[in-house]
Amino acid sequence: MIPDRNFTLFNNTYHNKRVLVTGNTGFKGSWLSIWLSMLGAEVHGLSNGIPSKPSHFESASLGKHISYHESDVRSLTDVRDVVNEIKPDFVFHLAAQPLVRAAYNDPVTTIETNAIGTMNILEALRLADRTCCAVMITSDKCYDNVEWVWGYRENDQLGGKDPYSASKGAAELIIKTYARSFFDKNVSNVKIVSVRAGNVIGGGDWAKDRIVPDCIRAWSANETVEVRSPHATRPWQHVLEPLSGYLLAGQKLKADPSLNGEPFNFGPSPNQNYTVAELINRMQQYWPEGNVHIATTNKDDNRESDLLKLCCDKASHLLGWQPNLDFEETVKYTVDWYRAYYTQDVDVFSMSCDQINNYINQAMERKQTWVRSND
Repeated sequence: MIPDRNFTLFNNTYHNKRVLVTGNTGFKGSWLSIWLSMLGAEVHGLSNGIPSKPSHFESASLGKHISYHESDVRSLTDVRDVVNEIKPDFVFHLAAQPLVRAAYNDPVTTIETNAIGTMNILEALRLADRTCCAVMITSDKCYDNVEWVWGYRENDQLGGKDPYSASKGAAELIIKTYARSFFDKNVSNVKIVSVRAGNVIGGGDWAKDRIVPDCIRAWSANETVEVRSPHATRPWQHVLEPLSGYLLAGQKLKADPSLNGEPFNFGPSPNQNYTVAELINRMQQYWPEGNVHIATTNKDDNRESDLLKLCCDKASHLLGWQPNLDFEETVKYTVDWYRAYYTQDVDVFSMSCDQINNYINQAMERKQTWVRSND
């Protein structure tokens, strides 16, 4: 439950509902599992293991709060068994190989996980044919990125010049196919939306080859950070921003079948584009001690895009969603979490719940439409 104030969140859509979160041991999946638990959901996770050491899932002892099924989304049989056992009312599909550089090293696993895994979730729901709303999470990299200065819209061309982007574009095409071929807006028991976000930061991420975890690992050990692309510009957003959008999309889909099959972008305000160097400099304001000298190298082959941002007008108009945090708040939320983790004896689950509560309090004060007082 939400203890701080008297809130109605997402119209109590998830209270006492069975919710399956795939990729629940990952960065976003673990945060979403905590939030759903706070909303009173019966949370079930599906993942093929713990993706990093340390991990948010383990440090928060999430296994005590949710039911966890260790399975691989690449196996249709395993996915069907879990879906048939849980009989979920909602599915949030986040299971993925999430790293661009790792996809170059192992494109087969990346495409199998991100594209075939998405198909297996949808096929298991089709065969189960039970009432269920599924929020299918892909990535902003599903778009054919030509690095223009305006944000990509949901009807812009999908594509991918690298294995990771191609896997996400393929996942979107599979979602669209199932929506149109099997999950008819008017008669299907299964209803789906796809959601796209990128460059998400926040406490509890220890993935390799991501700038924030790279900094935190180095700074906590008094080491130097090596920056691959200091001038690359990204629309940084805190992990709770897209998660609020995913939860809102599930609520709206449940209430309005006309949204079935629709894609939605979730990103920060259009002016919230900062370089990697600017992000690091801002992080250093909250982590001043230790080795904060940034060593720039030319080791990277620069195969990642320099600019990519999203237009979120559709989510604003059809769902009533708006980003809640500015860049300064995004960085502070992130570094505060890590500093507490590394310098204090904290209960990580409670600390994460506190950040969610703080985020909700700010959303309430800023009159975000997805949070409403019962007063």
